Amino acid sequence: MAWPYFLDCDRFFASNEEGCYDPLAGLRALSSISPEEPSTIIQFTYASNAQMYSLLKRTAAKCSHISHVYSIGRSTEGRDLLVIEFTNNPGQHELLEPEIKLVGNMHGNEVLGRQLLIYLTQYLCSEYILGNQRIQQIINTTRIHILASMNPDGYELAASEGHLLNGWTNGRTNAQNIDLNRNFPDLTSVFYRNRRSRYYRIDHIPIPDAYWFGKVAPETHAVMKWIRSLPFVQSASLHGGELVVSYPFDFSRHPHEERMFSPTPDEQIFKQLARTYADAHATMSNNDTDRCGASFYRTRGIINGALWYSFAGGMSDFNYLHTNCLEITVELGCDKFPSEAELYPEWKRNKEALLSFLESVHRGIKGVVRDTDGNGIKGATISVRGIRKDVTTADDGDYWRLLNPGTHILTATAKGYSKVNKRVHIPHNMNKAGRVDFVLKKVVVEPDIDDHLFPTVDTWDRFDPYNQFERYSEPGLGEEGIERQEKPWWWNYFSQSGISPPNWLLRNHGNGK
Repeated sequence: MAWPYFLDCDRFFASNEEGCYDPLAGLRALSSISPEEPSTIIQFTYASNAQMYSLLKRTAAKCSHISHVYSIGRSTEGRDLLVIEFTNNPGQHELLEPEIKLVGNMHGNEVLGRQLLIYLTQYLCSEYILGNQRIQQIINTTRIHILASMNPDGYELAASEGHLLNGWTNGRTNAQNIDLNRNFPDLTSVFYRNRRSRYYRIDHIPIPDAYWFGKVAPETHAVMKWIRSLPFVQSASLHGGELVVSYPFDFSRHPHEERMFSPTPDEQIFKQLARTYADAHATMSNNDTDRCGASFYRTRGIINGALWYSFAGGMSDFNYLHTNCLEITVELGCDKFPSEAELYPEWKRNKEALLSFLESVHRGIKGVVRDTDGNGIKGATISVRGIRKDVTTADDGDYWRLLNPGTHILTATAKGYSKVNKRVHIPHNMNKAGRVDFVLKKVVVEPDIDDHLFPTVDTWDRFDPYNQFERYSEPGLGEEGIERQEKPWWWNYFSQSGISPPNWLLRNHGNGK
């Protein structure tokens, strides 16, 4: 029989009271299904790193018309950080198609998110082939990137101890003992220092020079390259240890306040993204759901990150302040390393939430900014009146702006072009992003004494040390990238002072909150 090699227990779970984590039960159930009722096969067992890589590659091979895998780099111990992509035209960005990413296992001992993402990849592939119209619609209109394990080294340590023996923190960090969710550039402090300046842009904040003189984990570096190289619109990072969705800012606006409400300019859309996941989850938003020590019943399973607890150097804050991407953090439950018997019930609780989150990227507005000759303008800025956070256009001039229903005043600007304003209304019953295009006319530009307060894309790309210590290729074009031959600008500081330069910064690392 030409059956797909996954098993969707939703279709026959009643025939297997023990759950589909038992592969033999899956085979028994498969034999009872008629050919008129094809099903997705998923074995709800834990996957080792080798098994995960094999599953992702087999899935991409089976669905090569809508999927492929690529590496964004390697971990400290040399394990691949493997991403699987789903779209109807894999391997390239399509005009106006939003890009979304899901990241699991950032903390190596928080393993449920890793497993759910592995199951999700199998589910998307098989259901697309089987003609599931909802899945086909998602994949045909969205470019989805799934990094199931950001910390395979930490997982290796946690898995060696097993479910019963693994402690609350064993395997949390990478092999260098670095907490990856504290290792990103602290741009939130930069934002707080400058937020009162009328002219300071709070989006696309450059990475501070001092960041590169600290210890940057190869996993962090690889993910930063990835985040910067694709026009991501929306993201979720899956963790464990609580049952809640948190959203930026994660770092408190008052350094002496551990728990202080610290909203971003996009507070309302972040709340809606968090609500999308929590409300679609089987139990997360319920007031009577058992929690793990914290109390979220008043907010029905969502919370501002800094109001929960504050920390600097998080991935979600970095996404928001350095790129266009809005990222939430999903805490999947109290048990960071649940037993295999819990894997199928957890898939049931989270499957609809994951799919709803993928669909929610089609909200707000999208469009293309062009010049009068019809050419897309890269790096044009789209501003929304009342929201002090802009987005910039991608290489072909297309953009996406997540917005809640209502009336908004939009402004498109680009250096050397005229400014264009538009008033748009997003109705409450709108289930896809509205199209708002702009045409900008070229104008003569006078020198602006305040230019240094507005770091354009060109400016921060040219002077940001991140780009100067290593040039990289786009994911999928090669696992090794292109190493820059000349030494970066800071190299002489070390060589002239007699201190050994930090060669590790020149390496191409392609080789719960």
